[in-house]
Amino acid sequence: QVQLVESGGGLVQAGGSLKLSCSASGRSVSDFAVGWFRQAPGKERAFVATISASSTMTAYADSVKGRFTISRDNAKNTVYLQANSLSPEDTAVYYCSAKRSFVRYTRANEYTYWGQGTQVTVSS
Repeated sequence: QVQLVESGGGLVQAGGSLKLSCSASGRSVSDFAVGWFRQAPGKERAFVATISASSTMTAYADSVKGRFTISRDNAKNTVYLQANSLSPEDTAVYYCSAKRSFVRYTRANEYTYWGQGTQVTVSS
């Protein structure tokens, strides 16, 4: 089993930055694809970014492309999401997810493990 814990969320002003972390435990996730998703109040969970096990493949939602960067440190069993130029539209609970695979996935139903989420609130 894999346990995922997100951290790094908080309240930030528009234009600010946050770095979210997804720490895995239970086993190494070095052979797992990891994704970030977000869910705003009243909306469905939406894809944000994903990274393959080797970090060679990444993908981003159009809404965050150029502003967010996903990365991983397999030695620390941790995946990061650097979020820059934040706007109120980025306000949501951010979740990380993982699936044992060497490719990457953009759909929530493709992931096996999920964290509990971290709240990101961007004020205008």
